[in-house]
Amino acid sequence: MSIKNDIAKRAAASLKDGDIVNLGIGIPTLVADYIPENIMVFLHSENGILGVGPTPAEGMADKNLVNAGKLPVTVEKGASFFDSASSFGMIRGGHVDVSILGVLEVDERGRVANWSVPGKSVLGVGGAMDLLEGSKKVIVTTLHTAKKGDAKIVKTLHYPITSERQVDLIITDLAVFEVDSEGLILTELSPGVKLKEVKEKTEAAFRLKEDLITRESKRGEGAE
Repeated sequence: MSIKNDIAKRAAASLKDGDIVNLGIGIPTLVADYIPENIMVFLHSENGILGVGPTPAEGMADKNLVNAGKLPVTVEKGASFFDSASSFGMIRGGHVDVSILGVLEVDERGRVANWSVPGKSVLGVGGAMDLLEGSKKVIVTTLHTAKKGDAKIVKTLHYPITSERQVDLIITDLAVFEVDSEGLILTELSPGVKLKEVKEKTEAAFRLKEDLITRESKRGEGAE
């Protein structure tokens, strides 16, 4: 399993039975393949599908069934189709329980930049702003660092901000952070990852969850 798939699987484990979930472009699209068997969720795509299923098997894609990122999808029994206006009406009306989004950066207040890189052409913001403002819960899935090794969890955003709304959960290949009114809380380390590595690769300030402090102290790394 690839690192990105590991991130998607962890995000899927955060979902609850009955959730209506929007999957953004990138790592979030992989979440559809890791929905726990003991729950039923309803995957939403802003191009007008409620009831998105797992990635189609090789050679079985239907060119007429794609998500908002134009990737082929399957649909579950009972899925519904509608126009973009109705789809965004669902989002803006607060009917999406969870949005899982990819990002360029997250700042230490839990705000994200995920729609524009200065100097590069942009087709448009898509549904990112609407999803951040209209969803009850927002989960970020991202690699911890960019291709050149730069931190993606930063003190201050370098790219245009998408929304002032804080996300609720950040899941990377190294760790999981919760977000509250005071900022980021490191709650989990990925298997084999040490706290020292997370500190070295995270520019933003963060606190440690109490049980993580205890575990790391026992391992001899301390809480500082």
